[in-house]
Amino acid sequence: MGKKIQNNKAGISAALDYIESELGKYKLNRRDITMNMLTAEETIVSLMEHAPESSEIDISFSKFLGNINMNISAPGELFDISESKSITGDMELDGMDEDMEHAIRGIVLRARGDSFRYKNKMHRNTVQIKVKQSDKMQLYLTLGALFAAILLGVIFRAALPQAAQNSLNTYLLTPVKDMFLNALKMIIAPVVFFSIVSCISQFDSLKELGKIGAKVMGMYLLTTIIAILVGLLAFSLIKPGDSSLAALISDAADSTVEAAGSASISILDTIVNIVPSNFVKPFIESDMLQIIFMAVICGAAVGMIGDFSKPLKDFFEACNLLFLKITTIIVKVIPLAVLCSMTSMVMTTGVETLYSILSFFGTFLLGMLMMLGVYCLLVLLIARLNPIVFLKKHSPAMLTTFSLSSSNAAMPLNIDSCKKLGVPSKVCAFSIPLGATVNMDGSCVYLIVAGLFLAKVFGVTVDGSAMFSLIFSVFVLSIGAPGIPGAGLVCLSVLLVQMGVPTSAISLVMGIDSIISMFRAAMNTTGDVAVSLIVAKTEKLLDIKTYKQG
Repeated sequence: MGKKIQNNKAGISAALDYIESELGKYKLNRRDITMNMLTAEETIVSLMEHAPESSEIDISFSKFLGNINMNISAPGELFDISESKSITGDMELDGMDEDMEHAIRGIVLRARGDSFRYKNKMHRNTVQIKVKQSDKMQLYLTLGALFAAILLGVIFRAALPQAAQNSLNTYLLTPVKDMFLNALKMIIAPVVFFSIVSCISQFDSLKELGKIGAKVMGMYLLTTIIAILVGLLAFSLIKPGDSSLAALISDAADSTVEAAGSASISILDTIVNIVPSNFVKPFIESDMLQIIFMAVICGAAVGMIGDFSKPLKDFFEACNLLFLKITTIIVKVIPLAVLCSMTSMVMTTGVETLYSILSFFGTFLLGMLMMLGVYCLLVLLIARLNPIVFLKKHSPAMLTTFSLSSSNAAMPLNIDSCKKLGVPSKVCAFSIPLGATVNMDGSCVYLIVAGLFLAKVFGVTVDGSAMFSLIFSVFVLSIGAPGIPGAGLVCLSVLLVQMGVPTSAISLVMGIDSIISMFRAAMNTTGDVAVSLIVAKTEKLLDIKTYKQG
């Protein structure tokens, strides 16, 4: 349904009355209605100028997956819509020359950016104005890509010979996924550095920063300890592990075990390595702890240099906005990356491996659900907020992190999720990058469950001092573990050495590590956002109105 109007002055008034009436049905705020009305008026006047006098102009609205579009079309030849002569229909603009009219028209129409589309086809001019963009559109596309990937993975695995599957995975699916992850890795270091510097420079005093920083770190340590206890509880409830599984051990873990050989679980080494020996190396190696250290020092120093403080704050803020905008551009292709990543995983992972260690996988999933319940309880009891709202607003970012299988890659998404929850930048710009480095709750649950599972398979008793050593090792490994796919296997290899379990045992869980890594990453980042929300609320910095908005 739509409306046809005559190409005359009376038609403009009728069109605007119709548009205002339709916009009122979509529960838009007054600012958005005014902006859309102004854009529509400029568009209608432009189309009328280039349409035959006796023609009609069509106006209609369309809605799809939460997106609302206004479509305006009229017969006419191709023209530059931003350079039309008239400007605001029947409005009086005394003293305004033609060049000024052109300039203002360009500002009004071009300001809409991606929300404004013009085309000419078959001698008909058509303009599409995006009235409202659904904040769930990315979620819908990602979900669609996820289900399509599962279907394609099953079909390819059943219909294609092994050689064709390998070629498809090697030359198409894996390269697309790797290029996307590389693009995100490219901007992770500058996003973390500039966001933290910009964040810290907003604080009026280092005392205020120290209070928030201490609270964030304290909450991360608390959730880490809880995650370890949850892992122990989940294992004690199901007690997975059978000595018969030892027969399935293969030498597939050799490269991972070798990579773990140089890993350290010393708290002293972790603390010493926080301070870099030069300014450039941490950016080259994407060492998040060192980048965070440098960002904190730079941010604190910005406010101490007198007259140069203001321009430096503006510079760091501009750089922060620049890299966040680059991130926004990159994440638009998330559905494609999800499609390729999940298709590859489903096609290459055999269900036989999953069946053989189903009890371990089930125990791990139970631990993940328990941690999700813990976050909801913390949000309810400490922040005094409805946890359902938290889950509802964070679920799109959680799903995307699940498909990316990387805490670091999901940082920009989680910062955006925090803002939707009403967490201010001065909190989340610090807490999310820090959490992606030191808060690995999902990894804690995994390491505890996997370590005890493999110990049981090989008959290694873990109690007393051995249990204390296990808990301590998991605690340190979770803080130092990189938030990237595959890091869990390296940490598990280190843990097995400490427990006296043959490191080749890791091959038992390697087959489903890609699936487990997705759950770990999703839970790691959910903990980061939950802590950011709790700290913002307890510090009275949370925008409650934004949090409660649907």
